Amino acid sequence: MKDRIKRFFAFLAKAIVGLGSFLSLSYFFSLLSRVHGKELPADYFSDGVPTILGLLNSELFMGIIFVITVAIVVYVLYLLWRLHEVAVHRSQYMKSAHANLVFALSLCGLFIDKLWWVLALIIAFTDWQAIGRAISKVIHSGITGKNEEQTQ
Repeated sequence: MKDRIKRFFAFLAKAIVGLGSFLSLSYFFSLLSRVHGKELPADYFSDGVPTILGLLNSELFMGIIFVITVAIVVYVLYLLWRLHEVAVHRSQYMKSAHANLVFALSLCGLFIDKLWWVLALIIAFTDWQAIGRAISKVIHSGITGKNEEQTQ
């Protein structure tokens, strides 16, 4: 029970800090902004002044929108980086001997050409032991002149 209360208060503290930093950044960016066109006359609109215009004229609302937009862009870039590193993570998970090669090819794919990244994906997701067994079987049957069906 004590552990649940600690986790609840830790979650609550993180939520308060996150919301506070979000609102602080929104207020900071609202101080740096200026909404043009606040003084639009009513005859500028065909049906009078829209009610949403009061919200859109608020610098604080524009600061909130700016922070949300930046957060979405940063999150999408983070997801693209995770996608880019999927080959490296897969080779490390499989404890592959090719992990350094996959990492190097992944970096080449980032800075030089995307073809290197595709090659890193192929190397990372290939079952090299199965390929080795298949090649050994082909060589063995070529040397002995027998395949497995004839021996059985």
